[in-house]
Amino acid sequence: MKGAILAGGLGSRLYPLTYATNKHLLPVFDKPMIYYPLQTLVNAGIDEVIVVTGGPHAGDFIHVLKNGEEFGIRHLEYAYQEGEGGIADALRLCEAFVDGESVAVILGDNCTDFSIRGDVESFHGGARIFLKQVPDPHRFGVPRFDDPQKPSRILRIDEKPANPQSNYAVTGLYLYDAQVFDFIRLNKPSARGEMEITDVNNQYLEKGALGWAILDGFWSDAGTFESLYRTSVYWTRKKLGPAAEALLRDSAQAVTL
Repeated sequence: MKGAILAGGLGSRLYPLTYATNKHLLPVFDKPMIYYPLQTLVNAGIDEVIVVTGGPHAGDFIHVLKNGEEFGIRHLEYAYQEGEGGIADALRLCEAFVDGESVAVILGDNCTDFSIRGDVESFHGGARIFLKQVPDPHRFGVPRFDDPQKPSRILRIDEKPANPQSNYAVTGLYLYDAQVFDFIRLNKPSARGEMEITDVNNQYLEKGALGWAILDGFWSDAGTFESLYRTSVYWTRKKLGPAAEALLRDSAQAVTL
């Protein structure tokens, strides 16, 4: 299985920080944001990766990731997404790289300590999405279940619904077989003018080929000021252990002085 990190867009929700660099290169504790999704793929045993980027700072990725060897990547490629055409549009650019194989896709602002190695090793076709309960599901794709109290079967996935039918978010982590590119070609831009990955997932669902799993561990996007802060705090605590609490407490006290 190959890997794709989708790290395009302008990061406008993080202006003015992203006037200077791509959102996915902003720091999350002690590393650039993109290190985290990259490590998720490497930890799953994936050593062929493509990074899809865009915007005026696309060239910065080469300075940060170079050829990927220091991360354990055997082959690293880059692709450029013109404009902000959506997740499915970015994934479309990976077809030649994937070359008929399956692909693990992760958004460049998704940070998790969950291991997908078992899912990658057991994947035999179709698609698999990963769900996480969140306090703000309206920001994400949201599954409608057959029984909201005992979810077992997804009926449909709604993209950023005003009235979410569950408190589960479809995280930015997906496994697809090569048919994903056929489904993308059938897509039409949404009302937002983007090629929605939710439409692709719903096509797999209609074919009875969409599996899902609960993401058991920390997960957050880091695409807003609030989620960027939350993600940084988590990794500070995870990496520093007890020392992190003193650091965070001292920082909070300094703010109140």
